[in-house]
Amino acid sequence: MPRSTSLTGRSLVAGAAQGALLFADVGLSFWGGVDSYSGEVIDRHHPLSGEHLAGRVLAIPSGRGSCTGSSVLMELISNGHAPAALVLAEADEILTLGVLVAQTIFERSLPVLCIGREAFSALRGKAFARVEGASVTLFEHLPGDAWQALASPLQTAASAATIELSELDRALLDGQHGKAAQVAMQIVLRMAELQGAHGLVDVTQAHIDGCIYTGPASLRFAEQLVQWGAKVRVPTTLNSISVDQRRWRELGIDPALGEPASALGDAYMAMGAQLSFTCAPYLLDSAPKAGEQIVWAESNAVVYANSVLGARTLKYPDYLDICIALTGRAPLIGCHLEAHRKASLRIELPALGELDDAFYPLLGYHIGALAGSRIPLVLGLEKTRPSLDDLKAFGAAFATTSAAPLFHIAGVTPEALDPTQVLNPGDPLPVEKIRLKDLLLSWRELNSARDNRVDVVSLGNPHFSLSEFAHLARLCRGRKKHPEVVLAITCGRAVLEQAREAGHIAVIEAFGATLVTDTCWCMLGEPVIPLAAKNLMTNSGKYAHYAPGLVGRKVHFASLAECVDAAYSATASGRLPAWLQAAAPLENPAHV
Repeated sequence: MPRSTSLTGRSLVAGAAQGALLFADVGLSFWGGVDSYSGEVIDRHHPLSGEHLAGRVLAIPSGRGSCTGSSVLMELISNGHAPAALVLAEADEILTLGVLVAQTIFERSLPVLCIGREAFSALRGKAFARVEGASVTLFEHLPGDAWQALASPLQTAASAATIELSELDRALLDGQHGKAAQVAMQIVLRMAELQGAHGLVDVTQAHIDGCIYTGPASLRFAEQLVQWGAKVRVPTTLNSISVDQRRWRELGIDPALGEPASALGDAYMAMGAQLSFTCAPYLLDSAPKAGEQIVWAESNAVVYANSVLGARTLKYPDYLDICIALTGRAPLIGCHLEAHRKASLRIELPALGELDDAFYPLLGYHIGALAGSRIPLVLGLEKTRPSLDDLKAFGAAFATTSAAPLFHIAGVTPEALDPTQVLNPGDPLPVEKIRLKDLLLSWRELNSARDNRVDVVSLGNPHFSLSEFAHLARLCRGRKKHPEVVLAITCGRAVLEQAREAGHIAVIEAFGATLVTDTCWCMLGEPVIPLAAKNLMTNSGKYAHYAPGLVGRKVHFASLAECVDAAYSATASGRLPAWLQAAAPLENPAHV
């Protein structure tokens, strides 16, 4: 028998499987980080970039980034390109939910095991692993008695002894409100049990991220709910879908994507969701108030709702979002509770000069990577007075590299105006001191392009706000973009009409920009991005991270003003912002 080591943990989804071990000590966002058709890791910033997950035991600390990771994992399970098993350092609701929905809808599954951070480090350097129930056994080479993965059936309900159920909960679970609501409540209770919740809470509104088309399974899931008579119980908005529903043919989108992606949006509207199609629901009139209990998915929206608005939501996985919307009930756990909104990491910033708008997405990107799943308290921005657009950009980039649903900025965000209010008395926080040279490293990571050429300028990730349109119009007035550069802006329909009424759109269109609604840059590809395009430029830290893997292009990252100048000249200046130049002498000048 080969030499082996066994570790035990907590089984999140029961089953057994074995295979070659694929280990990384960095969290992985399945959406934007893994191809939903092939299982290849396409996050070009991740240590597993280029690896294929199919049939391997994937060991990662947790997921991170997008809530759509659950949809991608479900898609992979459906098409046969999923990992054989998942071994995690800490429980991850997004990935676990993808497996549970695959069990419910497709009767296919894989085991998910959480073993804790200390045990997780023992997986480094091991070649093969077998997951069975609550244990993982590590081998130097594959055992000869290889067997196929087995999975236990979905537990359809948590026990009433574990979770206190209301009269409505029991009625939903008993099928009195229809098949869709019954299945939704089964999934809600299964997740509540895994999360350790003792009860559920009423939510006032929902924002659905599962309307993004990741492949045939995502459409089959939604259409199955419609066939079962699904109707939302709370006001519900929809995230960006994968195409501009009104103009995808005009934009040259392949019907193989356009038709099912549009049909997916229609399916969610058939359940009673509003036609909003925006990744920035906080820009709508329906945005929640401080203290409001909500269920939002879409990572940047979750972070903004919790951190900037002071509403209360978890980072809900795709499909759990619609299940909660169909029941109006969410697990009372995590950021729904005051005690779980406290800071667990202190971030101290250096002295800063005058800042431009590239600072905040860069800082969010850097802090997200430091924080992991911890909620940070950021000190050093008390006098800079970041705008709501700055906080939007910070939060989107933070949510890209972090698994945390919340951040606090001392003196800025509502719960940290007095930073002592987000601290647990007598509980000292670990401290991370950020230096300018640390930010310079993240700047170089986001700036992956190796020449100054700019073919496409990408704006609106997350969707543009009215004030961003006003700023862009000022920068574009009296100018024309270079004829060989595509400048495209994604936004929600509501904000587009507001900007048009304000006179901003006429100026921006005169500059030569293309306006795209309903979808966003993380779903756009060719031909909106021309086939011959080599380099993109963006002011979004989120898109600068995802674009190399999603569309195979290199990226220039800079401020909005630099992006407009590049659209005008077809050239990126390559200049460091003034606030970062002090760090340049610490680096090799040839790389500046």
